[in-house]
Amino acid sequence: MYDVIVVGGRCAGAATALLLARRGHRVLLLERARFPRDTLSTLYIHQPGVDRLARWGLLDEVRATGCPLLRRVSLSGPGLRLEGPAPAWGAAGGGLAPRRHALDTILARAAARAGADFRDGCSVTGLLWDGDTVAGVRYRTPGGGTDDARARLVVGADGRNSSVARLVGAPYLREDGRLTLALYTYWSGLPGDGLGLYSALGAAAALVPTQDGLTLVNVQLPRDTPGLTRDNARHAYLAGALRACADLAEPLAAGRQEDRLFRCTDLPNFFRRAYGPGWALVGDAGHHKDPASAQGISDAFAQAELLAGCLAETIGDPALMEKALRQYAEERDRRWTPPYEFNLGVARLTPTESHLAVLRQGETDPLFRDQVFRALAGIPAEVPPA
Repeated sequence: MYDVIVVGGRCAGAATALLLARRGHRVLLLERARFPRDTLSTLYIHQPGVDRLARWGLLDEVRATGCPLLRRVSLSGPGLRLEGPAPAWGAAGGGLAPRRHALDTILARAAARAGADFRDGCSVTGLLWDGDTVAGVRYRTPGGGTDDARARLVVGADGRNSSVARLVGAPYLREDGRLTLALYTYWSGLPGDGLGLYSALGAAAALVPTQDGLTLVNVQLPRDTPGLTRDNARHAYLAGALRACADLAEPLAAGRQEDRLFRCTDLPNFFRRAYGPGWALVGDAGHHKDPASAQGISDAFAQAELLAGCLAETIGDPALMEKALRQYAEERDRRWTPPYEFNLGVARLTPTESHLAVLRQGETDPLFRDQVFRALAGIPAEVPPA
């Protein structure tokens, strides 16, 4: 019997398994995909997430994949351009954007080194119950058979369409629909060594340098963009990039698209109930927001750390564990509701003149510019961790 079964072996799940295993818990980590494998993602990890990688002893391994440290940030909008150094936080001197086939594999292997039993190619098909309490999972093995595993706690870290959330009937605490769709691909030959963010009425774009000299160029459009089809998606993508910033025309014309165009229209905004008898949700499984502020990976790391810290030594004592999970849920909602509200505003793709006027103060005031960049990175106001 395991102490914890974590369903989903990517950022939230592998980090949760890693931290629990390092505390001495017996952990089973199940992942549907066979690693290494990519997934839909805009890749960027803000400074608090990079700092966690450093504190977990994984930053050097991630940097060894060849992804550059993004030490500069530029933010552009109608009549606005802020550019400067990325604020430091803890051990992070900038952001990172590793490809997910590399990052997720590094995290899962680290969990395994810490003692977690990592099994990829395993899809959870059902839950085991003791009365109304989740007591384990049933899963399909890579060979096509089925197996059962029991645990004191099952953690769903299996994304916005979480099977665990569906199987336990986790209710939504809040839903705010789908505001944007995302189109992205990888380019070579683009200048710049930092994070570039561009926005205008009805479009936003991000340039994110990653591994192998490539830059991910992401474009977000309103989800109800009329007439968008698979056949004209590339035209809409390029038009959206130029709508977000006309100055992107020259670098995109000089660069080369190196991969197919990826498209994601399922970008919900919600909070689900975070826990129940014998189960908990972490990362996108419990709380998902539009990628407009690129906080998904950083949030996954922070929530994994929060959950593992709350559980601490309570696993094995049902009363203490219920109290710990309630603390986790309350803290998750307290910490993530304000950035969720902010992100909804960004995802509406309707920058107002009053908002832009405030941001323009950063063009002449470096301290204010730094405050803007800290807010975008999700850097908290308190003293950074030692």
